[in-house]
Amino acid sequence: MERYFGEKTPKLGFGLMRLPKDQNGKIDIEHTKRMVDMFLEAGQTYFDTAYVYDGGESERAAKFALVDRHPRESFTLATKMCSWEGKNEEEAKRQFATSLERTGAGYFDYYLLHSLQQGNYPKYCDYHLWDYVRELKAKGLVKHWGFSFHSSPEFLDELLTKYPDVDFVQLQLNYADWEDKNVSARGNYEVARRHGKSIVVMEPVKGGGLANPPEAVREVLKAADPEASFASWAIRYAASLEGIITVLSGMSNIDQMADNLSYMREFKPLDADEQAAIRKAQEIMTGINSIPCTGCRYCTAGCPVQIPIPDIFAARNRQLIFGQLEGGAADYAKIAQSGPAASACVGCGQCEDVCPQQIKVIDKLKECAGVFEK
Repeated sequence: MERYFGEKTPKLGFGLMRLPKDQNGKIDIEHTKRMVDMFLEAGQTYFDTAYVYDGGESERAAKFALVDRHPRESFTLATKMCSWEGKNEEEAKRQFATSLERTGAGYFDYYLLHSLQQGNYPKYCDYHLWDYVRELKAKGLVKHWGFSFHSSPEFLDELLTKYPDVDFVQLQLNYADWEDKNVSARGNYEVARRHGKSIVVMEPVKGGGLANPPEAVREVLKAADPEASFASWAIRYAASLEGIITVLSGMSNIDQMADNLSYMREFKPLDADEQAAIRKAQEIMTGINSIPCTGCRYCTAGCPVQIPIPDIFAARNRQLIFGQLEGGAADYAKIAQSGPAASACVGCGQCEDVCPQQIKVIDKLKECAGVFEK
């Protein structure tokens, strides 16, 4: 008898959000094929994409690199529908058929309502998408349904109380965000478990940030295990939590895949000494001021000025997290040469409406402009 739904799923999931790109900025399918093969050969099975990733190219890459080349029963595939991608109910629901066509998967093992927040929740209701995914499951087109979530524990509790038949939830869980008041990782985790829901973990490495943590954190983790990669600490931390279906890693190259498989092929939860090292790292992280951007780039698609917001925030974080004042300024100078600067923001707010991290983007862009453009 399993303790929870999805217990036997391998604990490493392949997130298809940050796939390798070729010289033209397109997804490198051949590179992706090699990564897919490595992943499956290591006994891993869970792939995650979404209707909006790379403008639909991620779902198409799933077809070419995975679905067309491997038996359908050898893997599980998850994708998501977004309320904000439809101008009306018909358009919103049409996303499912489009995702099926793009992937050629025949059905989805996991299907999610994407990035639930209080701001977009009304559309999911107005478009009757909760009932729609139930219908898809009843027809056998979806095996398990749930939602990815970026809001407060109180709102998550409200949703899981109202929709008790949700099979699972997808949450942002990592050691840096565990007590963060904006992400509320611990609070959301505890609410999900209290409702008996299994969890898919997203952003375990916080957009890659925990693969290259601040020096003080590096020293703590290296002292605990000189051979372990920093990414391994983050992924194993999330996978060690109870009730986890799998932990998604948005791998961008073969080296990242090889590193992840080296410790997740035969996953072992963190032991007591390793947990103590993580607690020290968490204490350090809470004292560092930074912009909590994970580079998802949801904000850039609708920006009327096409400001490269995540790149600007990365330049600022280079200063805030690593103290590299000149390096951050140099990064920003390159960004400003090829595109709109932070000061070009017109304050429309569309970026803040879709930001999973609930960053006050307009204020942060003003801050960046004040620092870099003086």
